[in-house]
Amino acid sequence: MYTVFSTFDVPQEKAEEVINIYKNRSRSVDVAPGFVNFLLLQNDKRPGELTVQLIFKTKEEYLSWVRSEDFKKIHELEKKYPDQELAAIIPKVSQHKVVAT
Repeated sequence: MYTVFSTFDVPQEKAEEVINIYKNRSRSVDVAPGFVNFLLLQNDKRPGELTVQLIFKTKEEYLSWVRSEDFKKIHELEKKYPDQELAAIIPKVSQHKVVAT
């Protein structure tokens, strides 16, 4: 399996707004080949720190998702979000091969 974490900080007062965006996400990734799971994580001590975790069966399937038209559409919409402070946030992305479960 292959997992990707995208961690970003939002102003604490906007954390619930961002959480609601993810609760109402398009879910197009859910039908991508090799998709296993999506999680939105909130740091327990720093509520403005949010992390998206995606799990795919393989790195290759994850990379196919990133290169897909659906991925591009979703990320273009993010850039057009009315709150430009949130739209300008660039996440720290880390990618991991699962080596034990």
